[in-house]
Amino acid sequence: MIDPAPISKEFKEALREARNSVMRMASIAEQNLDYAVRGLLARKLEYCNEAIAEEEEVNQLERRIDADSFEILMHYNPEADDLREVIAGMKVANNLERISNEARSMAQRARKLLKHPEIPEAHLIEPVYEKSAALLRDAIRSYVEGSTELAISLYDREHDLDHAHRDIIRELSKRMDRASGKVKPILHLIFMVRSLERVGDHAINIAEDAVFLINSEDIRHLGAKRAAKLLAQGGAGGGAAARATTGGQLG
Repeated sequence: MIDPAPISKEFKEALREARNSVMRMASIAEQNLDYAVRGLLARKLEYCNEAIAEEEEVNQLERRIDADSFEILMHYNPEADDLREVIAGMKVANNLERISNEARSMAQRARKLLKHPEIPEAHLIEPVYEKSAALLRDAIRSYVEGSTELAISLYDREHDLDHAHRDIIRELSKRMDRASGKVKPILHLIFMVRSLERVGDHAINIAEDAVFLINSEDIRHLGAKRAAKLLAQGGAGGGAAARATTGGQLG
């Protein structure tokens, strides 16, 4: 008969390794987003190149997470909390890979912009970046810390990001109409702002994955009010009570 103790130890180690890969992936994706924007605003080509080069490591990590997760599912047949952790980790990794793709796209456009003289419109993207980066940072925190309250709070902040995105696109379009010589540079900026808005969408997906992990509830497409109501009906506290079911923080 197989001794269950070594299997349990190996299983927990496999879960820990998968978690660590997700956290490493999150760190690189955040960094790549920062590099892409800083490359443009500081006019530093090396930042743009770094964001583009590091995207490959994100791709490799996603493949590793998928392979390790499937191995866990086939070898250990996890249930309940452990099963949700494996599934949530794969879903978070997928969104992080897409965020890194957006960062690479932005870095590529920033490199093209650096071939042109500096334009003041470039700094218009800063408030959109700040909102997008903060959403991503707190979405990851909600996943790591097991905070459904934080996850739900991101819905309203995504609306703020959407408003900022629309305002900046409108302003950039006006400036492009007034200055025909800036059409190409401003078009690059418009696409960068759209990438930042998509980063916010993926951040919300990660927050929803955090809720699925902690509370075993699928809140996708519900919005803040309906999601909060669903969790309240289920007795979800989003804090200590919910974290107790999964053994505390995930990190």
